Amino acid sequence: MSEAKKGDVILEVKNLKKYFKVGPNAILKAVDDVSFVLREGETLGLVGESGCGKTTCGRTCIGMYDKTDGEVIYKGQKVHELKGRDKTNFAKEVQIIFQDPYASLNPRMTVADIIAEGIDIHGLAKTKEERNQKVYDLLKLVGLNKEHANRFVHEFSGGQRQRIGIARALAVEPKFILCDEPISALDVSIQAQIVNLLIKLQKEMGLTYLFIAHDLSMVKHISDRVAVMYLGSMVELSTSEKLYAKPMHPYTQALLSAIPIPDPEIEKNRQRIMLEGDVPSPINPPEGCRFKARCKHATDICGKVTPKLVEVEPEHFVACHLFDK
Repeated sequence: MSEAKKGDVILEVKNLKKYFKVGPNAILKAVDDVSFVLREGETLGLVGESGCGKTTCGRTCIGMYDKTDGEVIYKGQKVHELKGRDKTNFAKEVQIIFQDPYASLNPRMTVADIIAEGIDIHGLAKTKEERNQKVYDLLKLVGLNKEHANRFVHEFSGGQRQRIGIARALAVEPKFILCDEPISALDVSIQAQIVNLLIKLQKEMGLTYLFIAHDLSMVKHISDRVAVMYLGSMVELSTSEKLYAKPMHPYTQALLSAIPIPDPEIEKNRQRIMLEGDVPSPINPPEGCRFKARCKHATDICGKVTPKLVEVEPEHFVACHLFDK
């Protein structure tokens, strides 16, 4: 794999589709025509309601799932066509931090063996002493200590387990990490600690993150840019600052209106946007705009033509007929 400089495009996703056959004549369109780029050293937040396809999108991007159509290009190479040495290098450079620190760590393995699994697979330590030292260094890096190495995961809290999961991901010296809702299973008091740890590690190690979440306040804290998904499609993509200051898509506006504001006076007087109706089924998504049934701005064209993601301001893309004039 070639080296990328900070700011270079590291991952390019073009018209990605991931469909699942769920019955004799039923196709679930989990990811439908999604495109974006990810630059070296940045964090792209991917947000949306549960079931919108964000986790499937992330996992397809790193080759955990086969694609149905489209392309995912990592450092100039097509992810789903990698073979041999290229595939091994990709598996080393690209790691994942899972959502559930209770389910993603093997309860029969010691913490040292969990963290060192990738070190062993990729032959990154020549001796047992070097392996152990790498494990101790990684534990220290994520806020744990060397005494934790020989314990089992049931002895740790949720936040500590997620730190172990982060250490495991870092063990093979990756360049790009898919953070698959890494804080949603944790207590609120612990979530900020884990996000701050991820930010610190990114600065120290030059990491690139695709950060999947549904907590929009945390996404704002960690992300350089934010992409919003709805029912398998991307509806808005912008810098974090612009998206939170001036959301353009009606769905994004509704999501952001639900974030609590700590000032009681502002919170009391602000208008919450309440969405009516239910999310349509991804098995049989409606024609045209998938958000139209819940949108108060919907017109005739919304039911006939699927809006394209277009750049309406510099670095601000929206898929909505209100802005494609």
